[in-house]
Amino acid sequence: MPQRTPLYAAHLAADARIVDFAGWEMPIHYGSQIEEHHAVRRDAGLFDVSHMCALDLTGPDATPFLRRLLANDVAKLTTSGRALYSCLLNENGGVIDDLIVYFFTPTRYRIVVNAGTAEKDIAWMQTQLVGFDAKLTSRRDGKDEKAKKHALAMLAVQGPQARERFWAAFPASRAATESLAPFHACEWPADKGIWLIARTGYTGEDGFEISLPASVAAEVWQKLIAVGIKPCGLGARDTLRLEAGMHLYGRDMSEATSPLDTGIAWTVDLHDTDRDFIGKSALATRRPEQQFVGLLLKERGMLRAHQKVFSPLGEGKITSGTFSPTLNQSIAFARLPIGIVLGSEVDVEIRDKRLKAKVVKPVFVRNGKSLL
Repeated sequence: MPQRTPLYAAHLAADARIVDFAGWEMPIHYGSQIEEHHAVRRDAGLFDVSHMCALDLTGPDATPFLRRLLANDVAKLTTSGRALYSCLLNENGGVIDDLIVYFFTPTRYRIVVNAGTAEKDIAWMQTQLVGFDAKLTSRRDGKDEKAKKHALAMLAVQGPQARERFWAAFPASRAATESLAPFHACEWPADKGIWLIARTGYTGEDGFEISLPASVAAEVWQKLIAVGIKPCGLGARDTLRLEAGMHLYGRDMSEATSPLDTGIAWTVDLHDTDRDFIGKSALATRRPEQQFVGLLLKERGMLRAHQKVFSPLGEGKITSGTFSPTLNQSIAFARLPIGIVLGSEVDVEIRDKRLKAKVVKPVFVRNGKSLL
């Protein structure tokens, strides 16, 4: 049976089109995906991301556990609230999931994992916890009363005016959040519980991601809409993240691919040669097998996942593709043979025809501006 976030009723009341996403009934749009996309690039948009799963890690061995678990190194986190993007790897160097971890103290962290991989991630982490003095607690809504009491909802307010509009709705939060640098967060004592407000996002725009008690999510949602923030669905979230060069687990990476083949080798921290993390030995003997690039379609058509790409060096495949409302043309991520030169042309097979596309860096738009 599909799961629902605490804001499901609010989505229905707003005439959202509901679809199944990773086992969750989520809004794909509220009337116009294009308008929602432009709202985020030009002003501010509001997303329900409560389908994602927040985990609290506590205990004396929290830091050594994460240094073993993750490809990126939490040892570089020394300021409370600092966030780190990392991959969770299997022993073969394949990507189990990508996630964000927030540091509070060496004995307390918050981890946010993807909706569709949450159960798999938790099971893997619990297995790896054996021998470490640390505890992992899910903050997702559960069946028992204790879980419901501590359940969190997650919202994202994104866009060039996102922070100002958020402060208009919750002016008391400004003093605690105005000085936050990107990829930093703070715990803010609201009237009804502690909120984690992070200057992070999945759109290529400025803004906040807020974790707050599920019991107040609907009230907060309405207050944010009341100050002019436009509700946005997963459709706009996908076009925004692709324009911004941000990966989607299950499309752009999986357990069959390593960070080396998906353009995120920078998330593998090898500076401390004494640190042994899961997947390290496999990556040490594994060379990149493909090159992760962006594509711009030069002819009329639509780039989509799984389409074949033909180059002078061999075949490749699109991992994510869409129409870019900001650029007004079709864009994609693709894995191609190593050696493909940026600026060169390739052919993409679309409906039994081969159309020309230009190879570019796999990031197209940031802060509302084209990077091409």
